Amino acid sequence: MCRVENLILFSIKEDLVSYAEHKYTFGMRDLKLDQLHTFLDVVELGSFTAAADRIGISQPAVSLQVRQLEKKLGLRLIERVGKTVRPTQAGLVLIDHARRIGGDVEAALSDMAGLSADTAGRVRLGTGATACIHLLPPVFRQLKERFPSLQITVKTGDTRDILKEIEDNTLDIGFVALPVTGRMFAVTPVLKDEFVFISSAGRTKPGAAITADDLKDLPLVLYEAGGHTRTLVDGWLANAGVSISPVMDLGSVEAIKGLVGAGLGRAILPRSGVGDKPELSGLSVQSLSPRLERELAVVVRSDKPRHRGLREMEAALVALRGSH
Repeated sequence: MCRVENLILFSIKEDLVSYAEHKYTFGMRDLKLDQLHTFLDVVELGSFTAAADRIGISQPAVSLQVRQLEKKLGLRLIERVGKTVRPTQAGLVLIDHARRIGGDVEAALSDMAGLSADTAGRVRLGTGATACIHLLPPVFRQLKERFPSLQITVKTGDTRDILKEIEDNTLDIGFVALPVTGRMFAVTPVLKDEFVFISSAGRTKPGAAITADDLKDLPLVLYEAGGHTRTLVDGWLANAGVSISPVMDLGSVEAIKGLVGAGLGRAILPRSGVGDKPELSGLSVQSLSPRLERELAVVVRSDKPRHRGLREMEAALVALRGSH
């Protein structure tokens, strides 16, 4: 091949590379955060209409933002499957990038604001109702005293549901019961919470440990089936070869305590949910034999950017380790 042809081919190659780099740089520079946020809302909710309701704009406006994003990337990101919309393969790849971009922007804004004012941004925490009522108020008080502008949003629920929201980045951090599975999670065990047997005051001999056999003929009020608390109690009974049908299932520890205090049954609950002075609620508390306990841990996505508020919340929760 002659020298002139080589020069022509080299020039063409340079032009193609330059064009590709220009198109990539222009496309990345022209991406808009609101389009990425809208795309994530549509994927999470499985509906353009639901995403429009969440964002507060019209459904056609949501569709337009997604189409504009697809046009800029030159890829189909969402497809309809029946009445539900789902991400394509390209959409699945973009989801992780979009979440990281959103998290990085939120962290950057929070840190920049912290340089000019005493602010720490917003933290969305997921935890169980018992921990929220009996363990976390001192944590919240301490954080608000140190960072008055810190916004704390708390959602209570079962461990499984909270982990799903942390995975979807609709919650920033969780304080939940172990076990927690999944390589995407950074898990820090904090404290162990013993389960105890409670009855109305005077119904049992103080100090006596309760075995599963002792419960066979007693009217038990247990936490609702499906939750982590109930799963642990059912497993403890099963290990002793005892099968019990509770007289009532409830989804509230406080409601269970109220029924027991009124003499309408007995229960097995985490000690943290009983409080330091159960006698004031008309309750008698005894240990279980063999011992039953759950372990509470702090959970964050491993790739979650830690802005100032999130770092402080994580540290405050981990500090519970030395206070119980």
